[in-house]
Amino acid sequence: MTVSVPHSLDDAVRLLGEHPDAMLLAGGTDAMVEINDGHRRPNAMVIALNRVPDLRSWRHDPVSGTVTIGAGVTYTELMQEPLAELLPALAEASRTVGSPQIRNAGTLGGNLGTCSPAGDGLPVLSALDAEIRIVSSSGERTISVHDLMVGVKQTSLLPGELIAEIDLKVRAGWQGYAKVGVRNAMVIAVASACLAVDSEQRRVSIALGSVGPTVLRCADAEQQLSNAVDWTSGAVSPDAIREFGTLVSAASTPITDHRSTAEYRSHAVGVLGARLARRAFATSEGAAG
Repeated sequence: MTVSVPHSLDDAVRLLGEHPDAMLLAGGTDAMVEINDGHRRPNAMVIALNRVPDLRSWRHDPVSGTVTIGAGVTYTELMQEPLAELLPALAEASRTVGSPQIRNAGTLGGNLGTCSPAGDGLPVLSALDAEIRIVSSSGERTISVHDLMVGVKQTSLLPGELIAEIDLKVRAGWQGYAKVGVRNAMVIAVASACLAVDSEQRRVSIALGSVGPTVLRCADAEQQLSNAVDWTSGAVSPDAIREFGTLVSAASTPITDHRSTAEYRSHAVGVLGARLARRAFATSEGAAG
């Protein structure tokens, strides 16, 4: 096979336009597992993206209150300040990814491109309503992350397109990520959740991983908790949090596989949702934190 290593986004787009079926390689942490297991074979052309500066950078616009992250930014970079302060849930999710070696190589764009329901970054991008900039030789388009993720390891990307950037609003309010797995480290999520509070809009969002064909949002649970919060004091009743957990469980559509049963996944994601809500808001049982 031929491996091309472009040094600019224009070159990468040109190569992909000439070879629309080429395999795009970012950190390779997902691709190499699939190749080694015999589930995937690279095409005649592989385009390695890790030396494209535009994909390896990020920027913060304090006027618009947005952070734009290049698709090639690694988990290790997402864990570091000032990104970790601007997007704390994304930093928290990044810390749970694999080993230091994987976090040094794996990228946010690669996580999106693979589109596994267990991808740790994806519930965060969903909860924060990320916008994805996609480029190709015919131009560019921006779509919601909800429209990009369409199924198990399936995206709405067209042949010849690549993910360039991810745009996220910086929210005023608590946000966090949690997951459960079969061990404490180096683990693929059995169930995961990201909860994000928008204090200005007085709303809560929650997204679930590993409990459906793609990342799920929980509209009923979001509405219930948003209405239950006393936004002046930042408090919510324990009963409301328990109901929130129940609604989160009800929104899940898990399967049973070699890592877990559907019943356990449904239960676990409800526990995670309630746990995150208790961390986000003060209750009569204790302070937020």
